[in-house]
Amino acid sequence: MMKALQRFGGAMFTPVLLFPFAGIVVGISILFTNPTLMGSLASPTTIWFKLWMVVQEGAWTVFRNMPILFAVGLPIGLAKTAPARACLAVIVSYMTFNYYIAAILTTWGQDFGVDFSQPIGGVSGLTMIAGVKTLDTSIIGSIFIAGIITYLHNRFFDKRLPDYLGIFQGTAFVTIIGFIAMLPIAFLTALFWPKVQSGIESMQVFLSNAGVIGVWLYTFLERILIPTGLHHFVYGPFVFGPAAVEGGLQAYWLHHIPEFASSLQPLTDLFPQGGFMLFGNSKVFGAIGIAGAMIATAAPENKRKVAGLIIPAALTAVLVGITEPLEFTFLFIAPYLFGVHAVLAATMAAVMYMSGVVGNFGGGILEMAATNWLPMFGNHAMIMVKQLIIGFSFTAIYFFTFKYLIVRFDVKTPGRESDDEDIRLVSKKEYREKKQGVAAQTATDSRDEQALQILKALGGMDNIAEINNCATRLRISVKNPDLLLSDSVFRQAGAHGVVRNDEAIQIIIGLSVSQVRDRIENIMDTPMPTNAQALV
Repeated sequence: MMKALQRFGGAMFTPVLLFPFAGIVVGISILFTNPTLMGSLASPTTIWFKLWMVVQEGAWTVFRNMPILFAVGLPIGLAKTAPARACLAVIVSYMTFNYYIAAILTTWGQDFGVDFSQPIGGVSGLTMIAGVKTLDTSIIGSIFIAGIITYLHNRFFDKRLPDYLGIFQGTAFVTIIGFIAMLPIAFLTALFWPKVQSGIESMQVFLSNAGVIGVWLYTFLERILIPTGLHHFVYGPFVFGPAAVEGGLQAYWLHHIPEFASSLQPLTDLFPQGGFMLFGNSKVFGAIGIAGAMIATAAPENKRKVAGLIIPAALTAVLVGITEPLEFTFLFIAPYLFGVHAVLAATMAAVMYMSGVVGNFGGGILEMAATNWLPMFGNHAMIMVKQLIIGFSFTAIYFFTFKYLIVRFDVKTPGRESDDEDIRLVSKKEYREKKQGVAAQTATDSRDEQALQILKALGGMDNIAEINNCATRLRISVKNPDLLLSDSVFRQAGAHGVVRNDEAIQIIIGLSVSQVRDRIENIMDTPMPTNAQALV
């Protein structure tokens, strides 16, 4: 069950990666059309204004089509074979589902307690999905349908039919089954989803009034679940779904930036749910303190090498909000340090919320600047100042806490021992000399070699049952876990850490994980001479 949830959470991250850039562009375009900041240049009659409004409309694409993006994105990560064809089956079935609902509510809407003649949005519970007026099931509905159809794809895509029915094999067969399955699902959705919407509305009210305790608990869970890969289930319904506000917290904030920026009311009054978007502060301020502590506690002769390893990982966290390359450098050697990290992250968010800090602070510093600091500076500058003061105060707390714990308990973070060789990676020359085979000669860059090293550490390509990835991790199912090599071998291949759970293994690579996965799959799919196969 845990393995399935981890794969599901990783697959959810595929569409999530589209949102940071879109959010930054929306924030910049709103900033450049603000008359307070741009003066007469931002008049609606100027070419400047019109051009940026066009850019802004393009940037809203991912936010206005989140259900479709999640529907298409999920099978990319979950389909065992032919993921592109799985995406086609999912989008056809998802649209069939919505067309069914539209027809059902047009015919029997009153019987289901839904006035289908009402306009979309608001209390009507209706929305538009690719031009179809339907119930607003948000990303919950699209993920549910995508999960069902991907399961059908995995089971029936390769099903052989009699020759006279051959035209209906493959994706056609999956969509035929999906067409039949969507009908009862649409009826059940039309019957029960309005009641679910009422429950979601009640939950939104509760969370808005949960205050500091709710913010602390939410942020703690978002951090502490990262090693399991289940943290997507915590923040996803809030940031992109309807758990806190209709349409998700990020889209809501971006849509209301002009209104919030021009208002003199406290942001906590305008956006009380914004406490659930403060979890990104630990990615910026916490990462700096953690990185500083690990560099400071390294052996003197290793400090330069450790800095070369830790600073890029910290910059990844600070700039774009991807923290795993840094966090996994200490997670497995001292899990309690990660627990301390989760507590400090939650406490930082709670203190900021008590001080009136809210906004779109789920990502790195680039997103914070574009969607918060710059547009809000005019009327809410003190909120930003408070955030920075509290944030850098926690940087110091992180630094001294981690430094004390590392020294007190002699935690073997990178470079702590003078003869620590794990802080370096095997060079290309060493690798080629070590392999001395055809497989090494096929490697054309460092990620080709990294893929070969990882394959060997996994027990060879024949030991791999399934391969997947999220934003920073390879998620692999192996046939025989006894064939897996030690964590140090994975680290020599460039991994930041390894999570083992019987046949399931997660290898933390970093932001280049998708390219590494592609190279591994290319090696596995390409016939190789016998002596090369023996190497991997």
